[in-house]
Amino acid sequence: MARSVATGFLVLCFTALGAAVAQDAAPGNGGAQETAGSAPARADDRGFVRIKPEDLVWRHRDSGPDTAVVYGDPAKEGFYIIRVRFAPHTHSEPHYHPHDRHVTVLSGTWYTGTGSSGDMAHTVPLGPGSYMFHPAGAVHYDGAMDEEVVLEIKGMGPAPSIPAPR
Repeated sequence: MARSVATGFLVLCFTALGAAVAQDAAPGNGGAQETAGSAPARADDRGFVRIKPEDLVWRHRDSGPDTAVVYGDPAKEGFYIIRVRFAPHTHSEPHYHPHDRHVTVLSGTWYTGTGSSGDMAHTVPLGPGSYMFHPAGAVHYDGAMDEEVVLEIKGMGPAPSIPAPR
């Protein structure tokens, strides 16, 4: 648990200070714009990165939520930030991730369940400003009921969603 708390603290520090953004987003340094599915902006001449919501590039999927990369590349090693947008009545199947993830609800009410049942009737609602920690390897499922939900997820890649055995 101490490792998870320390990891969470480091993630929050890097986010607040922007140190990782300045280094990794620099041209020629393998930063945000140089990978597929990458963040929509580059660092300015002083290393600052600014992204407005309308600048995000959303990847639409036939099933499941839409995703947009804010920073990094969740498919590769290293720190990333993504946004996830659930349309009303959209949810994930039970799954897990190989690394810890930190999730903040930006808008809507996000319904979260743990375990492999996938039963949305047994979820906990979290409104805007709420936070949830997903420990590495912990099975969970989530989604939206009657309204759109937007989340921000921070973690270390690679970050595949691995289907949980039922």
